[in-house]
Amino acid sequence: MNRILLRLALVASLGAMLAACGGPTLLLPGGALEGPTVAAPDSWAFTDEIDTIQLESGPADPYSVNIWVIALGEHLYVHAGTNRAQWVGNMEADPNVRLQANGSLYELAASRVEGQVEFDRFSDAYESKYGRRPGNEDVTEAYLFRLAAR
Repeated sequence: MNRILLRLALVASLGAMLAACGGPTLLLPGGALEGPTVAAPDSWAFTDEIDTIQLESGPADPYSVNIWVIALGEHLYVHAGTNRAQWVGNMEADPNVRLQANGSLYELAASRVEGQVEFDRFSDAYESKYGRRPGNEDVTEAYLFRLAAR
């Protein structure tokens, strides 16, 4: 009986800690991201050293996720494959997003990539950074978004 109570208390404590966090935790989505907002840099090359960033979509009802990111020139790219995840739907409804990397928040605008040549450049950079190519490289089927300064 004591073990059951201890486990319940542990689960309740963990749940309370996760609920207190604004941003995503591990694989669980979160709400509004917190931190100082800074201007978007001219180059996102510093993200080459960061595997996972936090992306917040849906400004009216913030929804944040941990996600991989690719930098190419002045833009960042996030990819959902063929999965129309909640953050994808949020960005299609409202392109205003916030990205958190290295403790700073950046206010950006998302636009879906529609050109295969741009998608191919992204795929090459994705393979270089993460050691494999995206699962589906057909730009008409996959959700790839370019992030740029607002």
